Amino acid sequence: MAFVNSVLAFIVAIGVLVTVHEFGHFWVARRLGMKVLRFSVGFGKPLLSRRGKDGTEYVISALPLGGYVKLLDEREGDVPEDQRHLAFNRQPNWARSAVLVAGPAFNFIFAVVAYWLIFVVGYASIAPIVGEVREGSAAAAAGLQSEDRIVAVAGSEVRTWDEAVKRLVSEGIGGNRVPVTVEASSGRIEQRVVDFGLAPELSEGGNILSAVGVTPWMPTLAPVVERVSPGEAAERAGLQPGDRVVAAGGDPVESWQALVAFVQERPGQEVTLTVERAGAERQMTLTLGSREVSGGEVGLLGVSPRVPEGLYDEVRQEVRYGPLAAIAQAAGSTWEDTALTLNMLWKIVLGEASVKNLSGPINIAQYAGESASLGMTPFLRFLALVSISLGVLNLLPVPVLDGGHLLYNAIEAVRGKPLSESAQGVGQQIGLALLIMLMGLAFYNDLLRIFGPQS
Repeated sequence: MAFVNSVLAFIVAIGVLVTVHEFGHFWVARRLGMKVLRFSVGFGKPLLSRRGKDGTEYVISALPLGGYVKLLDEREGDVPEDQRHLAFNRQPNWARSAVLVAGPAFNFIFAVVAYWLIFVVGYASIAPIVGEVREGSAAAAAGLQSEDRIVAVAGSEVRTWDEAVKRLVSEGIGGNRVPVTVEASSGRIEQRVVDFGLAPELSEGGNILSAVGVTPWMPTLAPVVERVSPGEAAERAGLQPGDRVVAAGGDPVESWQALVAFVQERPGQEVTLTVERAGAERQMTLTLGSREVSGGEVGLLGVSPRVPEGLYDEVRQEVRYGPLAAIAQAAGSTWEDTALTLNMLWKIVLGEASVKNLSGPINIAQYAGESASLGMTPFLRFLALVSISLGVLNLLPVPVLDGGHLLYNAIEAVRGKPLSESAQGVGQQIGLALLIMLMGLAFYNDLLRIFGPQS
């Protein structure tokens, strides 16, 4: 079921974002008086096709990994004399460039709209409060302590843990020293400096928080069962609501978080739990289930915790803005994500960040499924991030991409005439080879995340 959900969410996500991108090209081309022959979502064999009154063929094709807008162009076939003024190649440089820019621009506009909806509707996050700090880590060297509340990263205010992580990634990638302002548990405002050079595993594509050595603070939850999922390991073993797990594998269990860690590390294994029920202890031996999370297998017991009312009030952070204020916030979030994407790509080129950070369609599909299962707000956030990535990728100065064609136009503007067709052809071949290599590397990373050793 998880696989089906991921595939469906991926198709919806790519379908929406490709349509947005290609509609940008289509809309601007039409407004500038060019003739559009075909608007296709997907590649390959057409599944659905309809010709509009405007003469454009609208197509949904079999392979949902892209799309294209085909414009009337004398370089691709004979054009009747009375339609040559509608051809793309006959347009001035600025008009052709506007059509090329429009696709990525619409991806960025989509991200702004998605973030605007998120901020207007509002969402719940967790406060940027430091939890466990691993001994000997970069966080420990910086002096971060449990229950420190992160107020700002590199001078920019943060309200949620997600914002703090995003700023840390943006500022720290490449081994930089990042100033962090915290409100200590005593109430004093203090300055820390996190040296990302002390977390070299980041250059190998590791998780930034794990590498830096810090986790978000969460209130301790007692290991008391509230609900038992039908058909799972807990029900088969006889666990009941109200049971308190006091030991697992012979070791004491002090919190629900400790129980979760014990279970997740043992997918499909036989384990022994000591349970307290009605004042008496009993032992249960059971075989844990398993489920896939981010390409790896984790153990599954099939129980939910008893959560006292108000337990998470201290860590819960509500984020919501009015319609006008949300515009600035949405534009700011889109800009930050764009800058982070460009920074990450540049660090990869310089060798300061690992190519393992690149993701392909398999990993994107997994994230699509996971975000969709969490609700509309996480899925919208996912769509915004992928839309920004598509916009950035298409603007790279690589022939076959929009940015490559813009590079040709820039050269034409400087020279006063276009590059020769042979030179453009060589550029297209080089660009295609680079794109295939990039896609192959991303696909390899996806397979490595699934089948490679799990940390």
